[in-house]
Amino acid sequence: MNAGTTTGPGSHGEPETGLVVAAYGRHVLIEDERKDRHRCILARRRLRAVCGDIVQWARAIDASGGVVLEISPRTTELTRPSRRGDREVLAANIEQVVVVAAPRPDPDPFLIDRYLAASELMGTDGCLVYNKSDLDPERSEMDLSEYSAVGYPVVTTSVRNGAGLEELRGLLKGKISIFVGHSGVGKSSLLNLLIPGAEIETAALSTASGEGRHTTTASVLHRLNVGGAVIDSPGVRDYAPSPIASRDVSAGFREIDGRRGDCRFSNCMHLKEPGCAVKDAVESGDISARRYESYRRLVRLMEQLGREVS
Repeated sequence: MNAGTTTGPGSHGEPETGLVVAAYGRHVLIEDERKDRHRCILARRRLRAVCGDIVQWARAIDASGGVVLEISPRTTELTRPSRRGDREVLAANIEQVVVVAAPRPDPDPFLIDRYLAASELMGTDGCLVYNKSDLDPERSEMDLSEYSAVGYPVVTTSVRNGAGLEELRGLLKGKISIFVGHSGVGKSSLLNLLIPGAEIETAALSTASGEGRHTTTASVLHRLNVGGAVIDSPGVRDYAPSPIASRDVSAGFREIDGRRGDCRFSNCMHLKEPGCAVKDAVESGDISARRYESYRRLVRLMEQLGREVS
């Protein structure tokens, strides 16, 4: 099917519901209700499907694939700033953000905070997986307690010795999760242990797409045998949620958002205002000073992005 071709009304069957398991530009792979997968093309150039989308699609009469007609409303969207400064959707309808970090490459707690803030802002669960733990048995590379102290599940795993895999399976069971984090932290290696053959399946999906892209250049959804699914996303060097009002950033930090009602001013930004319960909690050690600095950095970034968009 040519990307510029307009499909006629008689060239496809009746619309049916499907799930996007991989997206490569205008080409997507759809999982039907029987869990069979089909190569499809988007019916219109303005349609942009992402991994996790629920869509209405129709099979080609000649069984050569199909066409995506509509994208159903999304319950959640993981987003980031686009090159134009607005929002780009990375994945849809996810229920849990799993941030994967490791001793190598050097962990970046500020990146972890931003992914967890994104999970808070879109109303999903968030958790941290510290992989390659055999390289850092004393957990000296980063303070994992910063996250467990505010209620995030933290799992230490190792592909080499299998540590933590059963605990991770328990967190993933029955949910649509997405693995995110730096390149090289071992997301795909973890997935291959959780879902034997996932790497082979990813390569097959890339080939089936007709794009021939490397497996790390697109997000791919894999089903778990315990129920639920995992979206394996490409590694990143940096990440931030898409632009929001700077006053709303506190909603991404649960320990800060939980104290806003105790501040002297209802519109307190927790920066320079007097009578700020958040700053008092930082000074007393009840809120991590590093997490607070992460909040301040994200506020500044959102202000900058707001100026660029305007």
